[in-house]
Amino acid sequence: MNLRTPGPIPVPDDILESMSWQMINHRGPEYEDLLYRTTEGVKRVFETENDLYIMTSSGTGAMEAAIVNTLSPGDKVVNVCVGVFGERFGEIAELFGAEVISLDFPYGSAADPDTIRQTLNDNPDVKAVLVTHNETSTGVTNDLQAIASVVKGEFDLLLLVDGISSVCSIPISTDAWGCDVVATASQKGWMLPPGLAFISFSERAWEAHEQAKMPRYYFDMAMYKRYYKIGQPPYTPAISVMFGLDVALKRILDEGMGSVYERHATIGKLTRDGVKDLGLTLFPDESVASDTVTAVNVPDGVDGGKFVGALRDDHSVVLTGGQGSLAGKIFRIGHLGYTTEQEIYEVLSAIKQVLD
Repeated sequence: MNLRTPGPIPVPDDILESMSWQMINHRGPEYEDLLYRTTEGVKRVFETENDLYIMTSSGTGAMEAAIVNTLSPGDKVVNVCVGVFGERFGEIAELFGAEVISLDFPYGSAADPDTIRQTLNDNPDVKAVLVTHNETSTGVTNDLQAIASVVKGEFDLLLLVDGISSVCSIPISTDAWGCDVVATASQKGWMLPPGLAFISFSERAWEAHEQAKMPRYYFDMAMYKRYYKIGQPPYTPAISVMFGLDVALKRILDEGMGSVYERHATIGKLTRDGVKDLGLTLFPDESVASDTVTAVNVPDGVDGGKFVGALRDDHSVVLTGGQGSLAGKIFRIGHLGYTTEQEIYEVLSAIKQVLD
């Protein structure tokens, strides 16, 4: 099976093997060593000296944690949205009582920092800006550095980042760019199964936490901070995935983040070029196309659902279709984590055969 979804992704054999190790006491010294070692490794990937916590959760849980730990009902926030997961960020904030200004950009395009600047000028009482770094539903990467320079450099507001499909695949400098909270999850570029979420928390985020009134229990960062000091998680962790994280981090850091990013950029370009060589068109503007997932327009006259089904059933190639308003209109090829050129060639060959 050639699994090419934008998460979960195939897990390398050595990481899979590590997850078969026997359980340990998550209140004991072995886990304390594991927790401190992996946390420091994840911080290196984030490029942060801020606090960082590992949660047993999906990425959506980390998005919720970003919101409920820094905001109160009635706080006004701008949600920068270029796709379905951007919409989700705003929905979570609204559900917990925030007043959300939804700054929607056309699907297939990236967020415009100038428009963000104008929106913040027009709304001087905004407390925070929410942004998705890499939008897997449309195959678009936002220029987070440029957005951060507006949000932080010009307005000094809280910046909450959904980095679920970008961190460990696309360059990010959490501290240098001034990101207050960055959330990501294990089933993306980390070469792991689902089950863990990682969230960084700046001093500014902790100041907001002291004032935040949104309800929280499982996702209360104060609990994670308190327990981290004694080398424990506040709640039962996904121990097996933690074993895998330990091995994955060694691979990632030994390779070097520059090489990791270059590898993703190379495989992303290979995929886009291969798609165009088949006579297909990319959904997003190529200048903002993601290096972790390629979104492709379904050709006229082709049933998108049947097309994805035929790839799976006849060629053991698993892609994903469009979401929401894009259902049946696009298909998406994931290339996060350790993806080889041969695996992409197999995908392209299967696409050609099914279309023929």
